[in-house]
Amino acid sequence: MPASPVSNSFRRMSVAPMLDWTDRHCRTFHRKMTKHTVLYTEMITTGAILFGRGDYLHFNQHEGPVALQLGGSDPKALAQCAKLASERGYHEINLNVGCPSDRVQNGRFGACLMAEPDLVAQCVSAMKSETDIPVTVKTRIGIDEQDSYAFLCALVEASHKAGCDDFIIHARKAWLNGLSPKENREVPPLDYPRVYQLKKDYPQLDISINGGVKTLTQSLEHLTHLDGVMIGREAYSNPFILNDVDEVIYGETANSQTRHDVVRAMYPYIEEEMRLGANFWHVARHMLGIFQGQPGARGFRRHLSENGHGKQADLSVMDKALSFVPE
Repeated sequence: MPASPVSNSFRRMSVAPMLDWTDRHCRTFHRKMTKHTVLYTEMITTGAILFGRGDYLHFNQHEGPVALQLGGSDPKALAQCAKLASERGYHEINLNVGCPSDRVQNGRFGACLMAEPDLVAQCVSAMKSETDIPVTVKTRIGIDEQDSYAFLCALVEASHKAGCDDFIIHARKAWLNGLSPKENREVPPLDYPRVYQLKKDYPQLDISINGGVKTLTQSLEHLTHLDGVMIGREAYSNPFILNDVDEVIYGETANSQTRHDVVRAMYPYIEEEMRLGANFWHVARHMLGIFQGQPGARGFRRHLSENGHGKQADLSVMDKALSFVPE
């Protein structure tokens, strides 16, 4: 295994914000396996927070540390949201400068903001004026034909001058036209050396890497160059990877719980959420991958998927699904 991490960053390991996935139920599930991993909300737009009907900032204290990812480009609105988030107890506010979807582009935020480093800096400055918690930027390494190293550095320098010291770099460029969001997560090639170079050139900054990380061994290798690693889809398709994070990444005592233990540890939460009106499937869907690679995993997923949607679904569905997987 590679050398031990050299970073002392609190964000050595984090789980990426994933739209429609990393909600409070998902974060509660992930927190059963790791105390230290920083968990992110889905991207939430400033408009939803300021004008939406729901409480988009709600999270449970047991989920912490939790970072709020904001989508927006109006410095005033972002500042308002930063103030509200700070008052609600979030540990970090992250500005999305990496999402390439059409919907995001139409709102003039996400990856298209890479072309406007001065505006990103204004957004950072406005948010920092309203909060003392870290304000961070998550970005790609480039967009379309604007993918030079100098282009990336211009964004980083402008944001740093505005007070941002923490960057999460998705090590792929984004194509704003021609690729779907899914394709933008897979088609543009990964360029880890470019992110390593950024840390060498800006050693005073806290830089985390995102994109294509599937194992903790890979994470340790990245941590010999950088301050943090953000995993995305692997944490969702194979969530039990998080069970070893506190030992491998943070040097704590090994976590001895089994996959069955993790599932059963969610029972009180599921019961309480259902008592408050949540549907069983809203929580259970995040747990489909817990037995990834184990005998009986297919039966577990199939039973949960086929029987977990109805209004009558409850923990008896989970009990039956667990019976497909040997303890």
